[in-house]
Amino acid sequence: MALHSLFYPAQSLETELQFFQQGLGLAARFRDGQRYAALDAGGLTIGIAAEDERICTQAAAVFRVADIEQSLALLMAAGATLLRPLERGPHEWRAVVASPAGHHLILSSKL
Repeated sequence: MALHSLFYPAQSLETELQFFQQGLGLAARFRDGQRYAALDAGGLTIGIAAEDERICTQAAAVFRVADIEQSLALLMAAGATLLRPLERGPHEWRAVVASPAGHHLILSSKL
């Protein structure tokens, strides 16, 4: 398991991109229309998600895992609350959980 990126849900992809690019000088690494953009934050990716890609309501750490079903089961056994069940996204498998304190975490694995 490795920290893959930080996920920020947004009402407007354009507004958030402008904020991160102009305010912090981050360069775009990838963009999927008006739904998602990835920015380079010096070794960490900042993911901005709008429209159907807003899979949670607060900023969340995204962990890339080899076996998403096993990792999800371990988190649930450790007290996580399932917020969004395992699903196939446009570029990955993903699920969203909350820690016992209510912090959102996104699990992700390659298709």
